[in-house]
Amino acid sequence: QKATYNSASGKMILRFKNGSVATIFIEPKHGKYIKLTLLSLSDRSGINKIQWGPVYTNITNIFGEMLGVARDTSAAANYAIGLLSLNDATTGGPATTVGGIAPFEYLIHSPDPKRFPLPPDLHEGEFFSIGGNGISDVAFYSHPEEYYRIMYGNAAGVDSFGRISIVQHATDRQKPRDIFFSGMPKMEANKPVHQEVQALPGVDYIGSAVALWGCPDSIALMTVIQNIAVSEGLPHPMLNGKWVKDPARYIPDVLWVGNTYDSAISYTHQLGFKGIEGWVIGKYFEYYPDRADNGNIPVKIPFTTGKESMKEFTDKSNAKGIVFGLHTLLDFLQPGISSDVSPVPNDSLCYLQKRILVKNISASDTDIVINDPAYLDEVAGWEGHPKDANMVRIGKELIHYMGVTKTYPYTLKHIKRGYWGTTASAHKAGSTVYKLQTNCYGGLVPDIFLQDKYADYYARLFKKQGMHYIDFDGEESLFYQGYGEYSVKRFFRRLFETAKKEGINYLMITGSTLSGGSWYYQNIWNVGGGEHMYNSKTRSWGIEGKDIRNVTFGNYFPSTFGGNFALTPSSTVQEYENVEAVSVGQGVTYALDLSEKSVESCPEKYEIFHAIKTWENARSANAFPSWIKNELRDTSKYFHLEAVNADNWNLYLVNKDGSDKRLFARLKRDKKDGY
Repeated sequence: QKATYNSASGKMILRFKNGSVATIFIEPKHGKYIKLTLLSLSDRSGINKIQWGPVYTNITNIFGEMLGVARDTSAAANYAIGLLSLNDATTGGPATTVGGIAPFEYLIHSPDPKRFPLPPDLHEGEFFSIGGNGISDVAFYSHPEEYYRIMYGNAAGVDSFGRISIVQHATDRQKPRDIFFSGMPKMEANKPVHQEVQALPGVDYIGSAVALWGCPDSIALMTVIQNIAVSEGLPHPMLNGKWVKDPARYIPDVLWVGNTYDSAISYTHQLGFKGIEGWVIGKYFEYYPDRADNGNIPVKIPFTTGKESMKEFTDKSNAKGIVFGLHTLLDFLQPGISSDVSPVPNDSLCYLQKRILVKNISASDTDIVINDPAYLDEVAGWEGHPKDANMVRIGKELIHYMGVTKTYPYTLKHIKRGYWGTTASAHKAGSTVYKLQTNCYGGLVPDIFLQDKYADYYARLFKKQGMHYIDFDGEESLFYQGYGEYSVKRFFRRLFETAKKEGINYLMITGSTLSGGSWYYQNIWNVGGGEHMYNSKTRSWGIEGKDIRNVTFGNYFPSTFGGNFALTPSSTVQEYENVEAVSVGQGVTYALDLSEKSVESCPEKYEIFHAIKTWENARSANAFPSWIKNELRDTSKYFHLEAVNADNWNLYLVNKDGSDKRLFARLKRDKKDGY
């Protein structure tokens, strides 16, 4: 109803209709942004959330839904406006966001109505379900049209005219909440379920802060956002003395798919790459964590002459400046693997509902009567709803069930006692009955307090195995507890802080998803692969590649070609020069599929390795000015790059087959930003 600003104190008093009074501290910072902080809120009874914005703009071009940014990337405007979260408690999107994370769905928005006009049956700002059956990752990405924009957050959105607004919010998490949530609510395979979200003492909206900024889009990332990150103490991981968000730090890595690792380090070194992901190591296609091993995992690296421990392998790779890591399922707790599930389940397994046992039961009783049947007929989990993991925990026993009677006495149906190798026991009336949250692979997940311990576990794993690289598949499991982006921020902050205490100062992180919570920590997103991402023969993006490219570009993050481009007997140098040209021009990383079998089948393998390394050396030297990058994006043109010396390169235009070289530009190392 009223706003009063005191310029001497920098405080603004906001008075609301319900009698609440908010005090906001407004502080210009370094000539780069305005910091706004909620200092206090009086008469806050019944107020569970606060919201910053929306800040409305007339920008209709590109948006970053993870960070909260509106971007006009045209040469005429070249301007961006952002509203950036400054602490873990402040997360993207409006206060109406359920489960702390935006739904995964398509939004209709044309970034350029002249190039991509909407058909008459579609309108700006409409939402549609992602595709497929809700299980296959590839099928999620189902619309090739540029005006179908897949959403990985809601810190930015568009109205019916395509105008972009930006918004952040914070929640009082000190009180438990009830939500009805699915990360993909429009899909039949991922129905919303009811969940009690646990209270988090000390996590409140008082102190919530945002940075409001505006500047030329071309300098937004390195001049403004980086300044905010450093000034406000936000995560700012470094690589060779430079921020990992610096486009000159973008670098592909190797996805090793071979059965033996004899040449893995050698090939990676020849390419000039800095990371290897072990995709298949014996039986470990995907590594599931078990805290009981304390990071002493039994993974052995296979060679033709035998096997060696992971630590022996990383000692060799680290000496070459090459980090190595696993493909994991972040905190998927699977039966038969995780000691937090069986034979003695942890008391901190994440639950959906709590009920009370009405009468005593023996170890063999199958009549389990509870006080309230509400929501217990929902098959557990919001992702996939695996029926084999539909269960309750009473004490240290897991009990599988399917359904509940609709009339009193409310009795769980189709009971299996002592499930997953737990011990069937007698339980007294009044005991708590926990309906457990599941993951999409038929296992369970930790609550947020046990999740903290998994962050510590991974830090120990890095230390003991000499690892500095990890692929967190199943990263969406950080959303299962109902806190969304806050949960992601909390996990990664704990992981990085504990790793630093262990003496680990650099981590290369990729994963199955990206969010406003992981943006600062995750430096690549080499998800997906093959022609679904990018076809090097036709030089065209697949549907998944288009969708992820648009998300990453909008949020100042490197895009990806995924796991791709395995060498074949017919592979040519020019094919990989074409990949590198687009990679540098559009700011793309990728994971190069390698095995000894594929590499040794290729007659031009050494020439290909040399060509890729030449491009990557020039990229790391920041030798490509913006006008050159614009040219490299043009897939009707073919380029060849040659090194003159360590600081200079010649870029040539060539024919499709690499012939008829014509000098296009002379490039040189950026002495300020290169290394």
